[in-house]
Amino acid sequence: MLGEIIATACDLAIVISPEGRILSVVVNKDHHAHGRIDHWEGRDIRDVLTPDSRPKLEARLELFAQDRDISGAVELNHADGAGWSFPVRYSFHAIGPDGGTLLMLGRDLRPIAEMQMQLIEAQMALERDYETQREYDTRYRVLTEATRDAFVFIGTKSGRVVDANPVACDLLDVERAELIGNAFAQEFEGRRRAEFLEALTRATMSPEAHPIALETRRSRVRIKLHPVAFRAAGEPLILCRLDPAEAREPNGGEMGGTLLAFYRQGVDALVFTDPQGVILAANDSFLGLADAPHAGAVKGRSLGDYLVRGSVDLRVLVENATRSGQMRMFATKLSGEYGTQVSVEISATYLKDQASPCIVFVIRDASRMESVRKPGVAVSDDAMRSVMELVGSANLKDIVAETTDVVEKMCIETAVELTRNNRVAAAEMLGLSRQSLYVKLRKYGLLNRDGGDH
Repeated sequence: MLGEIIATACDLAIVISPEGRILSVVVNKDHHAHGRIDHWEGRDIRDVLTPDSRPKLEARLELFAQDRDISGAVELNHADGAGWSFPVRYSFHAIGPDGGTLLMLGRDLRPIAEMQMQLIEAQMALERDYETQREYDTRYRVLTEATRDAFVFIGTKSGRVVDANPVACDLLDVERAELIGNAFAQEFEGRRRAEFLEALTRATMSPEAHPIALETRRSRVRIKLHPVAFRAAGEPLILCRLDPAEAREPNGGEMGGTLLAFYRQGVDALVFTDPQGVILAANDSFLGLADAPHAGAVKGRSLGDYLVRGSVDLRVLVENATRSGQMRMFATKLSGEYGTQVSVEISATYLKDQASPCIVFVIRDASRMESVRKPGVAVSDDAMRSVMELVGSANLKDIVAETTDVVEKMCIETAVELTRNNRVAAAEMLGLSRQSLYVKLRKYGLLNRDGGDH
């Protein structure tokens, strides 16, 4: 009966001699995690403990031998050489007629250990999520500070400003702290909140909706608002991008009105980019060539995205314009949004004396003149004559090899001329390495043509 009481009161009970030999093992019949361990009887308890637990047991046996207080629980880890171990919290009790044996009443700590591991894993997951959130928040803040576009986040239901970047605050002529939390409609002339929210909602739902024309109340600037609806953490929001209708388009002092009208209505495409070729503004003629729906679709993109040879053409244009101030009549093809290609001639001018230096590209549609335009490099009479003289005196293989050299020389001369003797750009245009281009230039006597190397 005493054994049953002990087995019910704890998970594991062990009776040991003062020397540590196991005299009896009692396992709670409702606790099946330990399995059968009755084979421990007769063994030294140290043999079924992990190395780190043996000093704890030795200290408790020493106190017992000195008739000192052995109260207080001790955590011991069991291991029986079978690749498994488990922690148990034991309390020690002297028993027997003379108190010469020890009763160890143990409570299995594995459920607590598993719970602790779950808590640790949950804490680590929270830390990872927190670090990820901080990383995204930092990226968002850097993006809002560095971008040239003005944008404002507003709540779809309340119509109040949730966040705004510094460019938008400057455009609206209001401090960010004053703007956050206020109704966005009050920043524009003649706009009521309900009507304004309804117009924004309609614009976000229609894929063909035009930008909303507004006038700011404080700075009196006419703008175009492009709304985009989305959800964040279940809350519906609207991202409003603000584009000045006139303030950021080019003007020219006393002739500002005339130049602005030419920019808007000119036949030739006009594109303003930064020194890296990123589009800042473009007129309607360029939008027509590029099949772009509106200026916002091209603004912020690289001009190279619309050139058939991409970054190769853009690098030639930008490098020559920044080095010499301008580049004229560069022939290439412009690719539209839907893959349509148009032959064009591009002239570039670098405006470096501005507060923000930029490059102006004048792009002219040359598709009608393409059929009557003469080749950039003509085949010399000597080259043609040398090929014709081979007929009858050489086999076809030799004639084709000679002709290949003529065509190869024409292509290299054309690439060098198009790139204004920029050897790196010419090599990329021809799909050659720089070393291979030098070999071919030396082969055809073109190495020192048009001055030095670039």
